[in-house]
Amino acid sequence: MLKTRIISSLVLIPIVLGLTYLGGQYYGVLVTVVSLLAAYEFYRIVRQAGYRTFPVVGLGLTGLLILDAYLPQLGVWRWAMALAIMAPMVWQILQTETQGFLTGWALTLAGALYVGGLFGHLILVRNLPQGLLWTLLLFAGTWTCDSAAYLAGVNLGKHGFFTHISPHKTWEGAIGGFAAGIVLTVVAGNLLGLPLWQGLILGVVLVVGVTFGDLAESLIKRQVGVKDSGALIPGHGGMLDRIDSLMFGSVIVYYFAIWIAH
Repeated sequence: MLKTRIISSLVLIPIVLGLTYLGGQYYGVLVTVVSLLAAYEFYRIVRQAGYRTFPVVGLGLTGLLILDAYLPQLGVWRWAMALAIMAPMVWQILQTETQGFLTGWALTLAGALYVGGLFGHLILVRNLPQGLLWTLLLFAGTWTCDSAAYLAGVNLGKHGFFTHISPHKTWEGAIGGFAAGIVLTVVAGNLLGLPLWQGLILGVVLVVGVTFGDLAESLIKRQVGVKDSGALIPGHGGMLDRIDSLMFGSVIVYYFAIWIAH
C-alpha cells in the first residue's frame, strides 16, 4: 500500500505543481477537473446508499462555483444557486413519484457546496498577491500533515483518535501530523515574510483544519457505508479522498492571508 501511495504521489505531484506554477487558465482547469471528479464521487456514493439526488444539477453547480472563484466579477454564484435550488423542484413537480425528494434535493445542494464552495478557495488563494507562495504553503502544510499522520499512525499508532468516525486513526498519527505540518508551515511562512508568531498561528490552525477536513469526509463515508469515495488514485482511493484536507485547508489559508497577513 505504501509503495503504491508513493508511486501515485510521484506521478501526480509534479503535474499539480507544474500547473500551479503556470497559474491562470491552466490552474483553473486543474481545479475544475478535480472538483468535478470529487463531486461525481460524492453523488455516486450517496446514490449507492439509496438516496436519489440530481447529479447533473450538482455537478453543474459545482463547476459554476469554481468559475465564480476564477471570475468573481461575473457574479455567477447568485444565479447559479437560484437555478440549482429551483430546477430540481420544478422537475420533481412534473413527476408522479415524489418519495425521497426532499433528502435528495438537500444532498444535491450540499454536495455542490461542500466540494465547489470549499475547493474554489484554491483558486482564490492562487489569485492572491504572492499567490503561488501561498498555494505552495497550503500544499506543503497539508500534504506534510497528511503524510506524517499516516506514517506515524502505521508505525506507532496504538490509541484511537475519533474512532467512531474513522476506525484506523490514532492519537500518535495525529500528533505526528500536527508536529510535521506546523514545522513545514512555519518554514513556508518564513519564505512569505510572515513573522514567527503568524507562522505558528497559521500552522496550528491549518493542521487542525486539515485534520478535521479529513474527518469530515470520513463522516460522510461512514454515513453512506463506504471505505473510500472511489478507486481513481491507486493507494489513495478516490479524488474526494485525496482533496478532503485541502478543501478545509484552502479556506483557512485564504482568510488568514486576507484578514491577518495582509
